[in-house]
Amino acid sequence: MSLVETNHPVEEPAQQTGISIAPGGTPPQVRWYATYVCSRHEKQVLSQLQERNVNCFLPLYRSVRRWKDRRKELELVLFPGYVFVHIDLKERLRVLQLPSVVRFVSFNGQPAALPDAEIETLTRGLASGIRAEPHPYLRVGQRVHIRYGPLAGAQGILLRRKDKLRVVLSIDLIMRSVAVEVDEADVEPVV
Repeated sequence: MSLVETNHPVEEPAQQTGISIAPGGTPPQVRWYATYVCSRHEKQVLSQLQERNVNCFLPLYRSVRRWKDRRKELELVLFPGYVFVHIDLKERLRVLQLPSVVRFVSFNGQPAALPDAEIETLTRGLASGIRAEPHPYLRVGQRVHIRYGPLAGAQGILLRRKDKLRVVLSIDLIMRSVAVEVDEADVEPVV
């Protein structure tokens, strides 16, 4: 067995998949992160991120509000104070430079990545038109697994509200929850 030293860089496996890596470099780690933004500036931050071509997500829901003289349907933010971005951490300065972005949600001083499955399930569910609304954060209760529908694969806490079943899905990193209506046949207990 002998070692041969060459001056030619060895092609790394990631280059074969279309990701360009400098010799000795590492592949980009594109993950979902939660950014904390100024109160009621979420939609403004979303448009600024889109102008900068940053992949981002702001979950919204519809709510009817009543005033003395009228009723109006509004699009409100599902997680007030947060906008989710899908970036490599090396690009975080592009996000932090925006006027209304306060900081990334962090753990031990480092931005904490969200599980991809949580965000993808939420985007898929909202895109399919599932009815969702904010709910107080829960940690205790009957845990269930959603088997069918746009939220298939998600786990949450089961609630009964009047004659309907709701599952409270939580994003533990930001300690926020959302309640979604489901059919009884679509859920099974987690054991």
